[in-house]
Amino acid sequence: MSTISLPVATTPSQEKSTKVGNYFVANYPPFGAWKPEDAPLLGDVLSRRPVPGAPLGIYAHIPFCRKRCHFCYFRVYTDKKSSEIRAYLAAMLRELDHYAKSDAFAGRKPLFVYFGGGTPSYLSIEQIRSLTDSMKAIVPWDAAQEVTFEAEPGTLQPGKLLALRDVGVTRLSLGIEHLDDAVLEANGRAHRSREVYGAYEAAKSANFSHINVDLIAGMLEETDERWRETVAKTLALAPDGVTIYQMEVPYNSAIYQRMKEAGTLNSPVADWETKRRWVAEAFQVFEAAGYTVVSATTLVKDPSKTYFYRQGLFNGTDLFSVGVSSFGYVNGVNYQNQHDFQPYLDRIDAGKLPTHRVYSLSDEERYIREFALQLKAGTLHLAPFAAKFGVDPRVQFGEVLSAWTRRGVASIQDGRIQLSREGLMQVDRLIFDLFLPQHRVGRFS
Repeated sequence: MSTISLPVATTPSQEKSTKVGNYFVANYPPFGAWKPEDAPLLGDVLSRRPVPGAPLGIYAHIPFCRKRCHFCYFRVYTDKKSSEIRAYLAAMLRELDHYAKSDAFAGRKPLFVYFGGGTPSYLSIEQIRSLTDSMKAIVPWDAAQEVTFEAEPGTLQPGKLLALRDVGVTRLSLGIEHLDDAVLEANGRAHRSREVYGAYEAAKSANFSHINVDLIAGMLEETDERWRETVAKTLALAPDGVTIYQMEVPYNSAIYQRMKEAGTLNSPVADWETKRRWVAEAFQVFEAAGYTVVSATTLVKDPSKTYFYRQGLFNGTDLFSVGVSSFGYVNGVNYQNQHDFQPYLDRIDAGKLPTHRVYSLSDEERYIREFALQLKAGTLHLAPFAAKFGVDPRVQFGEVLSAWTRRGVASIQDGRIQLSREGLMQVDRLIFDLFLPQHRVGRFS
């Protein structure tokens, strides 16, 4: 691997206003670099044996919702009939079965299973039991350290929560986002605070190993007072974990469509400085109550417990992802499935992989991918990283790291790179500094 020296990026890391676009970095290179013409590469990758001991995770995308939020840019559907949902779940199982029989899977057992959406909890109890039983028959979960299930409070009843616990869900992630009803209304959320409290108490009674609460800083109609009140109310719930995102205005969201219709580029969302301040304030509140920061977005009560899915994604774990528009990573290859409902079903019905686009990473790109994603945890230990890739990041990214140190957003000491709180609050912008020049443009959706 050659050593590269990159100038510090000026965008988006130095942007102040919330411009239209996705800045939350979940992968590398940006999704815009992935090509449909390379889709056949996934078949070749699946025919190769994995690196011995390489960990594995499974992601299942459930794209159904009661209502589409105004800020949502994910592939979700609010109009599907029961027969269409059944057909989709059956197709997703056939996709998983195809992967499980490949050489790349080769009898491996997942260390984590993640149900995302959309709204996985939109499914009925019968559908949840049938889906999870069928998945376990294809890929046993007995080695899984974590099984996460995303849920919208308004879709949860005591019976469904008990079913989720019984099928093996260990981490219930509640998409609360806010506890002010006016803010929830303004942003198109389907639930209200009364449903949040009812669902949370029922979830506690079901005795999940871990209940996580999602919040978003900077939603439409957000104010200092409303944010601080939501943080205080969330702390009073005493969840096992809290994940806090900073609001974006994605291109394919309802908010952006309204901006286009109004002929304005002025975002109705707070600027980045304000959103970072709100998240930092929330972190301080939870830390004072004994929580520990484990990433740029997440605090937990007990860091000694395993939250493997997040660290696995940061550390290069193979991710077999099933479902419409879902993103996976296998043997150094990124892939995304067909991003529309019927084309996805048609490909599965034809006995073909539903792959839409693929990107095969070079050794240098894999190095950048893992380095950038691991920094989202706030701390990166240099020796094991250098041992894995054969190049010390202080050599590979010397100029960038020096610039970060001068700015006070990072430090290097005791064999690790440590982001300051200021750096952690803007890590998704900082890590653009690490990207190859051709990857500093392009959308992340």
